[in-house]
Amino acid sequence: MNKEPNQITNEPQAPEKKPSYTWLKGIIALVLLLVVGYFGFTCEVREGTSAVILRFGAPRAEITEAGLYFKLPWPFETVTTYDSRLQYLESNSLETTTKDNRNIILQSYALWSVKDPLLFHNSIGSREKVESYINDQIFNATNSVLGSYNLSALVSLVSEEIRYDEIQNKIYTMVKDNCEKSYGITVDNISILRISLPDNNLESVFAQMRADRQKDIDSIIAQAQRDADIITSDTDAYYAEIISKAEIEAAEIYARTEAEVAKIYAEAQSANLELYQFLKELDTIVSSVSNNTVLVVTSDTYPFNVLLEYGSSLSGEDNQTVVSDLEYILTRLPENDRKALIDAIYELLREQGGTR
Repeated sequence: MNKEPNQITNEPQAPEKKPSYTWLKGIIALVLLLVVGYFGFTCEVREGTSAVILRFGAPRAEITEAGLYFKLPWPFETVTTYDSRLQYLESNSLETTTKDNRNIILQSYALWSVKDPLLFHNSIGSREKVESYINDQIFNATNSVLGSYNLSALVSLVSEEIRYDEIQNKIYTMVKDNCEKSYGITVDNISILRISLPDNNLESVFAQMRADRQKDIDSIIAQAQRDADIITSDTDAYYAEIISKAEIEAAEIYARTEAEVAKIYAEAQSANLELYQFLKELDTIVSSVSNNTVLVVTSDTYPFNVLLEYGSSLSGEDNQTVVSDLEYILTRLPENDRKALIDAIYELLREQGGTR
């Protein structure tokens, strides 16, 4: 008998097959195993850091280079990392005493880094404590160094007395050696940040500064006075030399002039004795009067009578010669006075002897 197409039968059907995920579970298990192995059996040290591997709390190894390193998982081994980059530290203010018993307050700064992580871990152990250790080293070195220097080595108006760099270098050397030896820390620089004075020392320091400044002023004034005295002495000597040379030259000129005058007088005397006597007497007349002199005398009174006596002994041509000689001799008079005197003499001669 044929079955109808849509007829439902009660025959049992085979179950559907489900997909298998075994491979996926294996991958997940492998990834988990790698993650646990990575974080449990390795440690990463990054650039700028160092580390110490501890086994049950005791240091097993130190790491100073960046990279991936093997270790046992916790609780067997742990890793402590430290920042190895350069650090900046400002010390606390320190009041100390100098060699000359002056109290000062100093504050310094330091640049440091972890060099030996194992020694650092064993001696200090934490970043929070390192500043107090470095501060103690700076205080001890500062007290030790400044105890052998006077205050003027830090504060002075005389530049030759200042030992600022020398003091800083000594403090730096002491702190650097102690920190490397005791704490595994490298100190790259220590410098004095500021210097101040306690209130009770300010006045004494200011007084010392004023005394130093006054000493400099006195020295400058003394040097200036010595220079001024040297300049004055040189000037006086040069002035005296010039005056001496001028006087010698003037004396020589005067002597030569007197010699020329004597020669002229001698030549005049040898040529005409009567004319020479007349001119000498005429010089006496000229030298006895000035521009403001008014004389009221008779023509026969000495020395004016020489004009009449000399004129009466000369002819007309001789009179003209006398007038010419007078014009030459009287050139030393002012123009107006010379012309007036020559005219008067000429008129006097004309009345006495006449002219042709």
